[in-house]
Amino acid sequence: MRLSLGVAFLGLVLRVQSPCVLAQAPRLDVVTDFPIVRAVYVNRFAAQSARKMKKLVALADSTEINALVIDMKDEFGLNFTTTNPAFAKNAGTAGVVKNLPALLDTLRAHKILAIARLVVFKDSVAAHVHPEWTIRRKDSTIWRDKKGIAWVNPYQHELWDYNIGVAEELAKMGFGEIQFDYIRFPEPYPSLPRQVFPSSGNTSKPDLLAAFLKEATTRLDKLGVRTTADIFGLVTTVNGPLEVGQYWEKISPNVDVVLPMVYPSHYPHGDFGIPVPNAEPYKVVSIAVGRAKQRDQKLGIKTPEHIRPWLQAFTLGKPPYGPEQIEAQKKAVYDSGYDGWVLWNPGSRYEPFVPALEKELVSRKK
Repeated sequence: MRLSLGVAFLGLVLRVQSPCVLAQAPRLDVVTDFPIVRAVYVNRFAAQSARKMKKLVALADSTEINALVIDMKDEFGLNFTTTNPAFAKNAGTAGVVKNLPALLDTLRAHKILAIARLVVFKDSVAAHVHPEWTIRRKDSTIWRDKKGIAWVNPYQHELWDYNIGVAEELAKMGFGEIQFDYIRFPEPYPSLPRQVFPSSGNTSKPDLLAAFLKEATTRLDKLGVRTTADIFGLVTTVNGPLEVGQYWEKISPNVDVVLPMVYPSHYPHGDFGIPVPNAEPYKVVSIAVGRAKQRDQKLGIKTPEHIRPWLQAFTLGKPPYGPEQIEAQKKAVYDSGYDGWVLWNPGSRYEPFVPALEKELVSRKK
């Protein structure tokens, strides 16, 4: 039985009123305790709300959900109070979870795996604080994307130390898994100035991303946590690297779990021979995950649950997404030979999809 929700959150409230002490939390055995992960995404603002977190914990208590992917570092900076003065310079101004150790205690009491999502190379806060870390234009000025946002330069090794250092701090606090997002370069749109990467040398984009993930995994392995990476869904079916540097054969061997974002709405009409991919969630997820599995097999990767796709829990175009579409995507994952998945809703609102969730976590993979 999971701990009473009221009792756990009473402890959270009491601890919020006390000084925050970032002592190292007891280690989790993620392999033994969480061999299957079925999670939902929790954005920065939901994580900062005790009311919303209470609802999400209740969702996990009453369904097959056993993990929460929580924004700890996003485009707005850090979402927790770091004890490292150098990291604190990049914190940003969008607020933080007031007492993260207490929240982690609550999740641990409810047997919920805490997964820290870290946005890596789309980091406007670090770009502002450390302009020397940024991607440049040919004239040496700072390159910006279509929204005017500056990106940091993935070839900058001080940036590696910052992101992996943040991950290590979060692991010591009690997160059982670190999920790196925006493990990529910005899109090189022809309408924008050419991107220049200081210190790139002769290292290709795919090799650079692979090297970052290999170093992160090596360091985080020592703390007993999983290292995972989010990638575009197209990476599973494109035979070669994307322009943003993501390449299945480079990324997959260097992390414990790969999370392709196989949202049906993101595939163009006619892809996979499907007129409207958004209307065929089972087919799209089956093809994307099935192809990823084949590529893992060719690499000799046979680790169970090495692929854990992000599933679409939002509406973008027609038809509107509800429980039926979630069930179809889940079935595609199971039929492909995997048990785990994560639901993405940008607002962290999952109430409309609850009917698609089972009451208990049971293995369903074929």
